[in-house]
Amino acid sequence: MENFNKLLQKYAELSIKIGVNLQKGQTLVINSPIECAEFTRILAKEAYSTGAKDVHVEWSDEELTLIKFINAPEEAFKEFPKWKADGYETLAKGGAAFFSISSSNPELLKGVDPKRIAESNKTRSIALKKYREYIMNSTVSWSIVSIPTKAWAKKIFSELSDEEAIEKLWKNIFKIVRVDKDNPIEAWNEHLKNLQKKVDFLNEKKFKKLHYISSNTDLTIELPEKHLWSGGGEYNEKRTYFVANMPTEEVFTLPLKTGVNGKVTSTKPLNYSGNLIEDFTLIFKDGKIIDFSAEKGYETLKKLIETDEGSHYLGEVALVPYDSPISNSNIIFYNTLFDENASCHLALGEAYPICLENGGTMTEEELKKSGANISLTHVDFMIGSPDLNITGETKSGEIIQVFKNGNWAF
Repeated sequence: MENFNKLLQKYAELSIKIGVNLQKGQTLVINSPIECAEFTRILAKEAYSTGAKDVHVEWSDEELTLIKFINAPEEAFKEFPKWKADGYETLAKGGAAFFSISSSNPELLKGVDPKRIAESNKTRSIALKKYREYIMNSTVSWSIVSIPTKAWAKKIFSELSDEEAIEKLWKNIFKIVRVDKDNPIEAWNEHLKNLQKKVDFLNEKKFKKLHYISSNTDLTIELPEKHLWSGGGEYNEKRTYFVANMPTEEVFTLPLKTGVNGKVTSTKPLNYSGNLIEDFTLIFKDGKIIDFSAEKGYETLKKLIETDEGSHYLGEVALVPYDSPISNSNIIFYNTLFDENASCHLALGEAYPICLENGGTMTEEELKKSGANISLTHVDFMIGSPDLNITGETKSGEIIQVFKNGNWAF
């Protein structure tokens, strides 16, 4: 690929300066698959040149993960190292920034008992609860990007050789995250301004509820009285602006926990814990899932919904135009970071406190009283389509078209 090393360097610079927006003297924590070691080293070098005090890398190995799920005894999935949970919390408390590379094999755990995966996810979520609060509250800066791995690239482009599949995925990623621009940072600043305009409009209207209609969805979502829309980037507790997802095309808020009613059907596969859930439908009454079905991955979906009480409810409402760079690529990425930014989506589980006025300083009980959902999990799933129409209803009863035929109506 022409100028590949130059593009890789621009991607690393974009990740550090726009993504986590690393500050001088700050510690950076990178969560990386071992297959992404080359890019991780480039990130670390860029972080130090930006002024990082230290770069701490947490490696993961999918093959070892699979070996454990197949061979370990049941009790192995009921424990999580306390020293690791304490370490993350200590780093967050010290103001570190957190960076993750999301490049998993979409079907790594295809043959593994969903019960084992669910147990492992729940155990991990409980152990990392305090650390996750720093992330969900945007107390610290955090960001996620993706780079190709062989298994992921081959899932998308199965007809190509390993090398061709990886090269094609790189080209698409560079384009989607605007690394192919002459000045990616400038291009991102312009993109973030455009997203802010949508956020400002939605916050001005203060919709009481949203109504989603398409050929396979009919869903009404009430919003809490003090909800806030967000999108593009966030400010951490030190007022440093960071972009949590790269790419990002969404603006989002939280639903009223008990205010979701109707039926919604997924429009893209959901890659969840090394398994694919496809063509699934959820039926809600007073916020809670009362029935569901799935053409593929039913047991995985069932275990996800049964994680805890809060995983039976929604925690996020996100608007993404169908006519967006990722959607226009006509690629299903089998990676939520990309697929959720190609499509309007919802999330099962935990709500972001930042989507409520003063939510970042509220206790769990105060968040509940304000209508926010609390859960150990937060999993996005895609519902956008070219025939999706969304209307918003204001407090005064005015009906305003928000989305028309899959895209923004304003």
